Amino acid sequence: FFFLSKKKRAVAVCVCAEKQYFIIDNNNKNNTMSVQKIKKSGGAEPDEFEASVAQELLNLEMTSTELKPSLRDLYITAAKEVECGGGLKAIIMYVPFKLLKSFNKIQIRLVRELEKKFSGRHVLIVAQRTILGKSYARDQKTNGLRPNSRTLTAVHDAILEDLVYPTEIVGKRTRCKVDGKKLLKVYLDNKDQANVEGKVDTFAAVYNKLTNKQVSFIFQ
Repeated sequence: FFFLSKKKRAVAVCVCAEKQYFIIDNNNKNNTMSVQKIKKSGGAEPDEFEASVAQELLNLEMTSTELKPSLRDLYITAAKEVECGGGLKAIIMYVPFKLLKSFNKIQIRLVRELEKKFSGRHVLIVAQRTILGKSYARDQKTNGLRPNSRTLTAVHDAILEDLVYPTEIVGKRTRCKVDGKKLLKVYLDNKDQANVEGKVDTFAAVYNKLTNKQVSFIFQ
C-alpha cells in the first residue's frame, strides 16, 4: 500500500500480484456520504454552500462522541446564507418538520459546534413548512377546512419560535405606525438574556427576510 498526493487529494492505491490496482478516493467517499445529510425536495442536487453545511454535519457525526448517536438519523432539506446588515451573516438550516424535535434536543450543542466551523456567522434551525392558501381544498378522502397550522399566520408564528429556540416567547404586541407599517414586538424570557442577547439583531433580520415583517425583541 502507498499513498499519492495530487491537488491535496488523499488517494490510496493497492497493487496486487497481477499488477492490477484499485484507487480509492477518500474525498469522493466523504462527498458521497455527506449527501446523506441533505435531502432536497424532488431529488434536486444541493448547491456548493449546502454541500459544505452537509459536510460539516457529517464531520460532527463522525468525530463528536456526544453528537454522533443523535445525528445518525438526522438530515437537512436546504441551507442558505443571508445578509443581516453591518457585514454580519447568518446560516439558515431547513430541517424536515418531523425531525424538528430531534434537532431541538441537541440544538444548543449542535449550533455551538457549527458556529465554530462557520466562524462569525450565527446558525439558525428552521423547520420546513408549507403554507396553504385560502382557496385550498382537500381531496375527497379528507374533506374539511385547511389545517390551522398551514395558514400564513401560523407558519410565520412557528418560524419565529424556531428562530429564538430554546428561548421562550412570553408575549407579543403589534404596533401600528402612522405610516401604516406594523412592528411586531416580541417579549422573550429574560432568563436566557445573557445567552441570546447578541443574536436578537440576527433574529430580526432573518425573520424579516423570511416573512417581510418587522420585529423587535425585548427581554421581560
